[in-house]
Amino acid sequence: MTTKIIHFMVNGTLEKAEFEADCSAADVKDVFRAAAEAGPHHILKLYSVDGGVLNISPLLEANGEDSYYRLEVVASDLKSVGMPNELDTMEHRLHHLESRVMEDVGQTPEVVCDLKSQVESFKRKLESVKHLSWMELFKEDGDHQSSPKPRSSLLSVQEEHQQVRRKFLNMSSLQVTEEVREHLKTPTFDNWQWEEAEMLVLLQVMFTDLDFLTAFHIQLDVLQNFLFQVFCHYNNIPFHNFRHCFCVTQMMYGLIWLTDLKSKVSRIDLLVMLTSALCHDLDHPGYNNVFQINAQTDLALRYNDISPLENHHCAVAFGIMSEPECNILKNLSSDQYKHIRGGMIRCILATDMARHNEILHKFKSIQPVFNFTNKEHKEVLMKIMVKVSDISNEARPMAVAEPWLDCLLQEFFNQSDTEKLKGLPVAPFMDRDKVSKPSSQTGFIRFVLLPLFTEITKLFPCLEEHILEPVRRALDFYSDLERAGKQQQEEEKQGEQEEQGRSSAGGAVL
Repeated sequence: MTTKIIHFMVNGTLEKAEFEADCSAADVKDVFRAAAEAGPHHILKLYSVDGGVLNISPLLEANGEDSYYRLEVVASDLKSVGMPNELDTMEHRLHHLESRVMEDVGQTPEVVCDLKSQVESFKRKLESVKHLSWMELFKEDGDHQSSPKPRSSLLSVQEEHQQVRRKFLNMSSLQVTEEVREHLKTPTFDNWQWEEAEMLVLLQVMFTDLDFLTAFHIQLDVLQNFLFQVFCHYNNIPFHNFRHCFCVTQMMYGLIWLTDLKSKVSRIDLLVMLTSALCHDLDHPGYNNVFQINAQTDLALRYNDISPLENHHCAVAFGIMSEPECNILKNLSSDQYKHIRGGMIRCILATDMARHNEILHKFKSIQPVFNFTNKEHKEVLMKIMVKVSDISNEARPMAVAEPWLDCLLQEFFNQSDTEKLKGLPVAPFMDRDKVSKPSSQTGFIRFVLLPLFTEITKLFPCLEEHILEPVRRALDFYSDLERAGKQQQEEEKQGEQEEQGRSSAGGAVL
């Protein structure tokens, strides 16, 4: 049996891991977890010599001492800084009890809910002590799987969601390192390296690091319930799923920091933009507005063919917040609530691409005289920021962006196949028989992304380096691919014609 040797640095010490090529991924992770002295709920990250994140699995490439990997623990739990073991044990037993009851009767009894509430209340009191507050701590960062796990057909959706919830709650008190927190503020962040529960932890970090919990009196458990319900209300479809939601929110978070919006707009408007990004595609069915209208679906009928999906996303968002345990806005004044609700509705409705030119032209008209104290100017900017975040994949590194294009085309092809079966009109850019990856991007980048990103860069010149230049490079890349593809088609066509000519000439001689 082939043995693989992996050299890696952890806690300042060069270590060596040795395992068989056919061992399980769990066994490999256990080896690295033991070397890092990490617990079962810690997040580990393994980095290559050039800083890329590696998947901890039996497929890891063997290396030498001079090309060692770097292993880090991304987060540590509160026990390591003084959280009582008894409280941690009680929480674990409650989660276990809740899961067992859920399996038996399908719902959590009131007595368990009360116990959970008491434990979480006591934990919040402990966390309010400065030296125990998890918001004051910065732990080491670690590794995780580089690609999302496919959902098991053996588990129901509800069971899968509960697994994510348990893992999220176990991880929610872990401390994300300063290095990861800083990387989270950049467009180069790689979403593919994080699992669903880990992304929920990072979303929690975004809300806490922007000081939303303190400013708007949001209880930590309410935020966690809200984030989990947002996760539950994204469907398992190729593109418009929870990972897309995370990417859009993370880009919005990055733009807030890159443009120093914290010093330019109020914190309540930052909350509007980040929460709008989080909720902008809730319960997306994988079929766009054109399909909804042409197929006369319930959504199209309900919203009179006016942005049916975006109206639905808004309704689902506020439906989640209508539940007290998920209502992150419940401690706000009536005026504050109206401000946030109105802002979220405007921002989410702005993501309807049918309104793209209208909103862009409005922004272009005010951009030369833009004034952050002008209410109308600010509202248009907020729409633009959500729109930029929504369609920002090509501003990311190619290794992050290209898999998203595959996901989008899969969703497009699913829709066009259904439209053909139903006898509905099919958009050429969604037709698997008429579109290629390069052709799908060149027009979109040239006529949608570049005009939009160019305008936002005029207001925030710092974004040219971070989002405009990467999009220009993406256009060059796909344009080259498109030209090469056309040239190959022409050569193949010419070869066929020459072959037909030779066959005809041979026939004439005979």
